[in-house]
Amino acid sequence: MNTILAPSFRVAGQADVNAIVALVQSAYRGDASRRGWTTEADLLDGQRTEAVLVAELLADANSAVLLALADGELLACCHVERHGESAYFGMFAVQPPRQGRGLGRLLLAEAERHARDAWRCRAMHMKVIDVRTELMAWYERRGYRRTGEYSPFPYGDERFGLPRRDDLRFELMVKELTA
Repeated sequence: MNTILAPSFRVAGQADVNAIVALVQSAYRGDASRRGWTTEADLLDGQRTEAVLVAELLADANSAVLLALADGELLACCHVERHGESAYFGMFAVQPPRQGRGLGRLLLAEAERHARDAWRCRAMHMKVIDVRTELMAWYERRGYRRTGEYSPFPYGDERFGLPRRDDLRFELMVKELTA
C-alpha cells in the first residue's frame, strides 16, 4: 500500500456506527491490532467501544466523529468533543495496515482544525495511558505537551476494556490551537 496523501474527511452519521466500531476494535484490540503500532492488546482485552456509545456521541451537538476516507473506504476516525473553549480528542483509530504512513497525522490536524474553526476552541485536550510512551512521544512531536496531571484508569468498568495489568493510568496532554 502506498502512502495516503489526500484522504477526504467528513463528519460521521448514524449509518457509520458499525464501521466505526469495527475500525476502532481492529486498531486497538486482538490480533488484528498487532499489525499496527497503536495496539493496546498487551494492556487491555475486551471491547474498545460499542455501537450504543458511538451512536450517543453522534447524537450530541457538542460532539463529532470525524472520518478519513479514500474511494469510499473508511481508513481512520476520531472523536472530538467541545468543552467550552477547549475540545477533547479521543477514539483515534487508523486501520492497522495503514498506520505509519501519515494518515493519522492528517486526521489529527483535521480534528484540530474542526475544533478551532467550527467551535472556536483554543486548546485540544486528550488523555493517554501513560505506559504508552511511544504514542505520547508521537503526540509530543505534533505539539502536545504532557501535563503531569494523572487520572486513574477506570478498573471494573468494562466499557474501557479488561485490563491485563494493574498499573494503568491516564496522563492529560494539551495543545494550544492557533489560527
